[in-house]
This record gives sequence, C-alpha cells and structure tokens, in this order.
Amino acid sequence: MGTYNLILHYLSQTFNKGFNTAILLFVCLFFQTDATASLVEKVKQTSSSVVAIGLSTPIESDKPVLLGTGFVVGNGKYVVTNYHVVSKELETQIVQRYVAMSGSGQIIGVHPLEILGIDPVHDLAILKITDNSKLPSLELNNNDLLDAGTDVYFTGFPIGAVLGLYPASHRGMIAAIAPDVNPARNANELTLKMLKRLKQPFMIYQLDATAYPGNSGSPVFNVDTNTVIGIINKVFVSGGKEAALSNPSGISYAIPVRHLRKLALDNGLRL
Repeated sequence: MGTYNLILHYLSQTFNKGFNTAILLFVCLFFQTDATASLVEKVKQTSSSVVAIGLSTPIESDKPVLLGTGFVVGNGKYVVTNYHVVSKELETQIVQRYVAMSGSGQIIGVHPLEILGIDPVHDLAILKITDNSKLPSLELNNNDLLDAGTDVYFTGFPIGAVLGLYPASHRGMIAAIAPDVNPARNANELTLKMLKRLKQPFMIYQLDATAYPGNSGSPVFNVDTNTVIGIINKVFVSGGKEAALSNPSGISYAIPVRHLRKLALDNGLRL
C-alpha cells in the first residue's frame, strides 16, 4: 500500500492534468485487481486449515452437530477454538465426543478430538486430533498487537453445515483495540461483572466486519502476511439473540493470538 501511494504521488507531480488522470485510473485498477487476486490466493491457502467443530453423539445421529469453527496449528494435529464452543460437559453414559470436520462440500473427514488445554478467561481451547490424521497448519503472528486500520479477513462456518462444509470468508479491518467487555448501550446496563472486568481489562481486537454465531473460533488473518492474528469469539448484538442473524451489527471481536501462545506454553505445546 505504501508503494501504491508513492506511485500515485509521483504521477500526480509528474504528468499534465489530462494524461495524469488516465494514468491514475490505470494504476488504481491495476493495484485493485492485483490486491483482489492476491487475497483470492491467500484464502485458498488457508481454507484447508479451517475446520468445523462439532459434537458427535452416534446414538442420536450419524452426523455431528456443528458448534463453531476451529483451525489447525503446530504439527497438524492441534486444533484451536473458543472455550465456549467446547465447554459442554460430555455425557458419560453414552458415546459422545467433540470432533473436527475437514474437507469441503459433502466430502468431509471427521476427526475425534481430545481437549489439551482451556483458558476460560480468554475464551480459548486447544484440542488434539486423536486419529492418524494430519491437516495443513496455519502460521501464527507474533505477540504484538496490530494497529487500528489494519486490513484483516476471517474464515469460518457462519451458517452451520446443513448443506455440507462450505467455509466463508469475510473481509474488514481492525477498528479499535478495546477492553474485553460487552458494550453497554447506557450506564444502566453496566453489570457488576462488567465493572470488575473494566478494572482489570485485557485488550482485544474490535473488527469492522460481520461475524455470526457459527464463526466462533474462526481465525483472523492479517491480509498482508496471511498469519493468524486473533480468534473470533463474539459479536456485538444490539437486540435479542435472533438479531445476530437477522440484523447483525457489523461489529465483531477477536482474542489476540498472544493469549493462545500463552495457553500453549502453559501446556507444554509448540505451536
């Protein structure tokens, strides 16, 4: 983007007004097309590492119930998602387990998962694929927080998998680095829990992009580097829960990857 602006500045200072306008239009179209093609390739590179997280209960159904999104890191056997996606206590009297679903369309693989580490405070969980499968893994960004205005995209399963696995990508930008509290419309909605968290907040990414409940656990990528910078964990809902689907706010939140690195370190894992 810096090179793009430099070229435009050079052209605006060099050519006459009529010729300059034509050149500027050409350069804009060239860089816009190049950037779009680049993002298409980047989404292709990362989509195979994004999985659906489901709950398998064979006695009830031969298909897992999709709970959210996850992504593969490390040696190809570690899967990251939100803690709230896998927080349900499994039934002990029947066969029930969390699974990762990979692939596309109707051709999918179902991989049993074991929970290795959880961080309820930062809403993170690391699981391990327990069969012989290894999936393509994603590269994590370093621990530095990116600035507001950084272009990002995320990939996940916003509407479930009723018709098969079809990962969807959404593009936006980091709108702000904000404390991890649910926004209140007015002071009367501030709860004691929210006030306590405001005293000891940790900072998360506020995104100018629309996510949905099924996007919980989706990896957020820096468009420039294609590395994972965060994990989608919630959206701002201005109405009831139904409004998250029917009238989304367009404001989403993501946990910075530094907290994932800390969770991995605490559990002796190398991501």
